[in-house]
Amino acid sequence: MSGSQRSTVGSVVVITGAAGGIGRALARRFADAGSKVAVLDIDAGGAEVAASDLRSAGADAIALVCDVTSQESANAAIAAVISRWGGVDVLINNAGVTQLGNFADTPPSLYRRVFDINVFGAIHCTQAALPSLVARRGAIVVLSSVAGLAPLYGRSGYSASKHALHGLFETLRCELEGSGVDVTMVCPGFTDTAIEQHALGTGARPTVGRAAAPQDVADAIYRGVVARRRLLVLSAVGKLSWLIIRLAPSFFDRLMLRRMRSA
Repeated sequence: MSGSQRSTVGSVVVITGAAGGIGRALARRFADAGSKVAVLDIDAGGAEVAASDLRSAGADAIALVCDVTSQESANAAIAAVISRWGGVDVLINNAGVTQLGNFADTPPSLYRRVFDINVFGAIHCTQAALPSLVARRGAIVVLSSVAGLAPLYGRSGYSASKHALHGLFETLRCELEGSGVDVTMVCPGFTDTAIEQHALGTGARPTVGRAAAPQDVADAIYRGVVARRRLLVLSAVGKLSWLIIRLAPSFFDRLMLRRMRSA
């Protein structure tokens, strides 16, 4: 989608996985811009703390418990938002989990769990909010990863789930052509959050070097949503990786393997 910038003042913004990390930073950024913010998370206490902090700063914010792997839970959370504020203007599918371990050592049940959270979580929340988003010519934001554009050694389940999000939501963008609904895919690089601490699987945790601050990532995402961007590749490493994988995929594989195996 293209055209004039999107206004966020007074808009209703729903963020999944918003009790911490990038989600919480996004909640703060949109609240600072005058949005009403629904903090959704499976962690009830963490969600309430995040929403309470926003209210203390003068924002209109609520906390809702949402297990994104459940369509019923997603439906209930979105219904509660619509009941309170009348609709949804921006849905940010941020909830996600990473995975560690080589393919040969990873049971199918773990892959299913990764997809339940990363892919079906986004499906559930988007289907619940879609009628309101269409009615209000809103925006869907999907937190992917550089691993959604390129392979990532030792994280086949995570990378597969992020690739799946691109196929799904880029197709949805085509289906929504002419509706006024924007779909923005976001590909951060490594970010300083707790996602690694909650990784599924038993593979080694490589040293990844300097990680971005969640608030810096949130600021970039906010600007991209306002500008109605289709794709945001946020880090310099991510942008270089995206370029190399398109122009010289075999060379990218060698670079990535050298880095991950030596970490």
